[in-house]
Amino acid sequence: MRIQSTNSNEPIWRDIYPYSKLPQKLKKLSEIATNLWWVWNHEGAKLFGEIDADLWKETGGNPVMLLQKLSSKRMKNIMDDYEMMAKIDYVYDLFKAYINIKPNPAKPSVAYFSMEYGLTNVLKIYSGGLGILAGDYLKEASDSNVDLVAVGLLYRYGYFTQSLSMDGQQIANYEAQDFSKLPLTQVTASDGSPMMLEVPFNDRIVYTHIWKVTIGRIPMYLMDTDIPENSEWDRPITHQLYGGDWENRMKQEYLLGIGGIILLNKLGMKKQVYHCNEGHAAFINVQRLVDYIEKDQLEFNEALEVVRASSLYTVHTPVPAGHDYFDESLFGKYMGHFPQKLGISWQELIDMGRTHPGSSEKFCMSTFALNTCQEANGVSLLHGKVSQEMFAPMWKGYFPQELHVGYVTNGVHMPTWMATEWKRYCYEKFGHNFIKDQSNKDIWKQIQQSPDEEIWYIRRILKRKLIEYIKAQYTESWLKNQGDPSKVVTLLDRINPDALLLGFGRRFATYKRAHLLFTDLDRLAKIVNNENYPVQMVFTGKAHPADGGGQGLIKHIVEISRRPEFLGKIIFLENYDMHLARRLISGVDVWLNTPTRPLEASGTSGEKAEMNGVLNLSVLDGWWYEGYKEGAGWALTEKRTYDNQQYQDQLDAATIYHLLEDEIIPLYFAKNSKGYSPEWIQYIKNSMSQIAPDYTMKRMMDDYFERFYNKLATRSEMLAGNNFAEAKSIVGWKNEVAAHWDSFQIESFKYDPKVFQPVVGDEYTIEIVINRKDLKSMLGVEVVYTRENPDNQKIEFIHSEPFKLVKEDGPKLYFELKHTTLGFGRVRAGFRVYPCNRKLPHRMDFAYVRWIPS
Repeated sequence: MRIQSTNSNEPIWRDIYPYSKLPQKLKKLSEIATNLWWVWNHEGAKLFGEIDADLWKETGGNPVMLLQKLSSKRMKNIMDDYEMMAKIDYVYDLFKAYINIKPNPAKPSVAYFSMEYGLTNVLKIYSGGLGILAGDYLKEASDSNVDLVAVGLLYRYGYFTQSLSMDGQQIANYEAQDFSKLPLTQVTASDGSPMMLEVPFNDRIVYTHIWKVTIGRIPMYLMDTDIPENSEWDRPITHQLYGGDWENRMKQEYLLGIGGIILLNKLGMKKQVYHCNEGHAAFINVQRLVDYIEKDQLEFNEALEVVRASSLYTVHTPVPAGHDYFDESLFGKYMGHFPQKLGISWQELIDMGRTHPGSSEKFCMSTFALNTCQEANGVSLLHGKVSQEMFAPMWKGYFPQELHVGYVTNGVHMPTWMATEWKRYCYEKFGHNFIKDQSNKDIWKQIQQSPDEEIWYIRRILKRKLIEYIKAQYTESWLKNQGDPSKVVTLLDRINPDALLLGFGRRFATYKRAHLLFTDLDRLAKIVNNENYPVQMVFTGKAHPADGGGQGLIKHIVEISRRPEFLGKIIFLENYDMHLARRLISGVDVWLNTPTRPLEASGTSGEKAEMNGVLNLSVLDGWWYEGYKEGAGWALTEKRTYDNQQYQDQLDAATIYHLLEDEIIPLYFAKNSKGYSPEWIQYIKNSMSQIAPDYTMKRMMDDYFERFYNKLATRSEMLAGNNFAEAKSIVGWKNEVAAHWDSFQIESFKYDPKVFQPVVGDEYTIEIVINRKDLKSMLGVEVVYTRENPDNQKIEFIHSEPFKLVKEDGPKLYFELKHTTLGFGRVRAGFRVYPCNRKLPHRMDFAYVRWIPS
């Protein structure tokens, strides 16, 4: 037999992450570089820029990569440079003084879960607003001394890098991240080997490495499945943010939720409050239920009481279609082993993700979150109301306005998004403690006394920096995309620092209406080509690779920008990221936001603009619905004139043109002999003093504690005490009510017939007697007043009035209501009975209702 001359299996590769070895004298730099404190503390970033300006630029502002690329010669020069070493010591002392402050024990501890985090453009684990908000939240948690841990996924390819083809078509490029060159560290076991987390899926184990990102005082742990221990089927789970099909999305959310809790258990971390940033993370409560059932020997309903009492769900989506839904077959493929662990049936589990239990609806992550979290909130005042409407079908018998779904309006991390020039100015004017009290309007009022020249000087610097950035960063890509080099030269020459500059930057979803300004091109051409009042507009943003409509908008705007009348007047900047965002929101004069109402849950780009003296022109939607102040920006009404969206778009576009032509442009160019418009500066002062302090992340963080975290921590501690005695008691009460809810009877219902044709000012008495029969629990009765909205024929809640319990005689309850009619107009009245228990957090916790005939 001939001996085969070759014999080899497929190569088995393992990633190796080498780390550079800095001299002992420079170890402080490595410590600073691997903590994202430098992202929002100017002294840190400035230090790395001074160590090697060229390398800092080459690495895209990545201090870890910069230190790895430092030559031994440069290291020696630094160590021989007394002044540079003194700067290193100074910044390190600032860093350590910050880091060494312990968490405030008076504040509840928090575990925070999110699919994405936007912390720095260096770490590509974010796509847009949701991630940026989460990143800002962690930074403020650090600044506010919160005991918080964050959990997420470490994406090998992150979100895509955007480029444009010659014809303006978006090209999505997924570039692998080299984890060894990022500001993170791999978590290791006691023997120094990489920590391995085993996450049990239905039919297999998925293995993950754990990476730690430190954000000031806050630890964040990220799971990575792209390792040899996993099959080729499971390695891509953490390849792309929002990439792949619905099955990969299920696997990602399973890993984030189930794996996230297993990870915290392995690290020995238990917190008082568990916060789901969007429904993606809702599966955390599945694993938490399993833990209480298996470790504390609780029954399912008892465990659910405890889990709910410590859980908060924040929704960022204003329409039902925006939530994640899974087919029952796909849901069962991954979650089919949990009913046995939970001690419930398959039907009971999947029904927890359905608005109508027992139906054939898909499993909805948001519905499951609402069923397993005591508290829920939208992300602005208006979005809170929209969310109540959206979720109302879950609690039949109650109207949207009565629901427990609250709101916390989003804010932005001011130290990250306020330009360095403004921060220096605020420190000088307000004092260095200003940052700790940044939401105090009394402090911001002082800007009204600032000389106009100083405000204008800062605005001019920031606009010049933006223009220089555009010319430096985009000349090369424009030469590739434009085809004609002469057009690029013309484009660059036409960028005018004296022009009124409008900015638009966000995700290119169709509801954002980036096309609105291009509704009437002739009118737009007249606006941007007025030699006496030059106007220029900068657009940027990415469309999801699967969103053809959004990509079409980008192509449309790029095509318009290349027309002769718009060349250099309409500019599209590719690859919108945090670095570009920071330049754009501080460098333009007006920030434009034109969403279809009420589809902007909050929006935070305009809030970032506020921190930099940039004025907003926006639809009254999201945060601007509550933030707008006359004389501090401009607004399009929140009210719809047309049901036809095309007509509404045309009207809104005409309104924007009108505002530009008749108000904004004349105001900006009403310049005095010093070259600026005093009226424009007054708008900036009004904007910064009256609006900006209300939209800081500091205010948002404080709101979360005041409205949700504090009461969750208090109630969950109460339920868990004495071996979960209160939780068990509440479950016993609910069981008793559920078993006998249909047994009580209305024995009498007495009222003067005039109560339904009342005279304004007269008092009427209504008496109701209820025989509870076998029901032992206390009941409540109330009258509910509604009216029909003539615009949409919907029944709207006005208010409710509780009856007073005047006597209890055995199973019989005697109720009385003395009612005085105070207003005119037709209303409807209905009478509602509900179970009473003061230990419930709100009525939606146990939404049993019986309407009784009158």
